[in-house]
Amino acid sequence: MELLTIGAFAKASRLSPKALRLYDELRLLRPARVDPDTGYRYYATAQLERARLVAWLRRLGMPLAGIRAVCALDPADAAREIRAYWARVEAETAVRRDLAAFLVDQLTGEPERAPTTMMELRYHAHSDRGHVRPANQDSVYAGRGLLAVADGFGPAGAPASSAAVAALKRLADRGEPAAGGVLDLLEDAVRDASEAVRDLAEGDGENGTTLTALLWTGSKLALVHIGDSRAYVLRDGELFRITHDHSVVQSLVDEGRLTPEEAGSHPQRALLLKALGGGLTPAPDLRLHDARPGDRYLLCSDGLTGVVPDERVRELLAAAPGPDAAVHRLIAAADAAGGLDNVSCVVADVVDTSPV
Repeated sequence: MELLTIGAFAKASRLSPKALRLYDELRLLRPARVDPDTGYRYYATAQLERARLVAWLRRLGMPLAGIRAVCALDPADAAREIRAYWARVEAETAVRRDLAAFLVDQLTGEPERAPTTMMELRYHAHSDRGHVRPANQDSVYAGRGLLAVADGFGPAGAPASSAAVAALKRLADRGEPAAGGVLDLLEDAVRDASEAVRDLAEGDGENGTTLTALLWTGSKLALVHIGDSRAYVLRDGELFRITHDHSVVQSLVDEGRLTPEEAGSHPQRALLLKALGGGLTPAPDLRLHDARPGDRYLLCSDGLTGVVPDERVRELLAAAPGPDAAVHRLIAAADAAGGLDNVSCVVADVVDTSPV
């Protein structure tokens, strides 16, 4: 077996020695031999193909956990996974492109363009205690201008989640906001929600809530997100997650130190990096999404995503004739998987209401 020094292997694979040492630690690309005296790493020429694949995937921007999953697949399945990853990247890039265009319009003083298609939301929401928890600490809301899910925790979890949703509902009750200032309005509403939760929790860091919501502006959906509840969009049959969990295990997955499968059973999977309650108000994720007729949005607590895989969520969303059926089928799936937690879902369809 022909061996290359780490320097020669780095040059041939276009990966730096520093990256190779990291991939060794993460068990993604182990050296063929390590000198027992010096600790120097040697690689086999047969490892170059895998190393080059890793380098290409890094250039695509794929997280290390995703690269590890792709490298474990046969070529056909790996190709499908790469194709699915790139579809998600393109969807996320489109969202950022729309936000950039909106910001350019605002900064240059150009008037907001009126939408050419009239749209509205049709929605349904439901929350279920599950089979294990003694009480339901989730709160959900679906109305003409607002979709929201909050997952409370601690002794005051239920009133905390209700207070967070109520703060956003007050914003929606003022009427449909213009897209131009909606993110600022949402940020102010989150600050109000955080103060309300802190008052209920009386400064106890064991109490708090997640908050994930979409505010309708007539042509766009403004997202606000804190915690590990989630928002998805089903578009053209593909399911895209549009939130990122603010959790310890998600940070470990992002660093490539856990696989998504390992994260599901990790003992710290419920530990959040951001939530409403406790100390200072955390900075929420804020984003604008262009809505399209035919889109189906899902907001849910981790009582669903903790036990029902994303592919099954996609199947149930795609097959349901309307939001009400989708919500109840998703909750039934979570209960059938054990109902280990409270589970809450909001499903909304974007419908074209333009005159014929």
